[in-house]
Amino acid sequence: MRIVEHPILKFERGRKVAFTLDGKPMEGFEGEPIASALHDAGVTTLSYSIRHKRPRGFFCAIGHCSSCLMEVDGRPNVRVCTEPLREGMVVKTQSGKGVLR
Repeated sequence: MRIVEHPILKFERGRKVAFTLDGKPMEGFEGEPIASALHDAGVTTLSYSIRHKRPRGFFCAIGHCSSCLMEVDGRPNVRVCTEPLREGMVVKTQSGKGVLR
């Protein structure tokens, strides 16, 4: 699911790193957005709407919407579309109850 070659853009990949999503081992490239690594692994639901519990996925990719809010290393409401991936991160799906901080 990754674009590896593009006629205009260059993709510089960091080293492969391991992280977890809801306790499940995952891997991606260091420095890429967490959402990119999740999308490449086939994870399409990142959060759920508060009112109707509808699934939300990778949408704006610039940190302006709330479709990708997840808990990262114990911090709630992290926008994983802009958060760089690091070795050993613990990523969790939020409940959809509107975790506030």
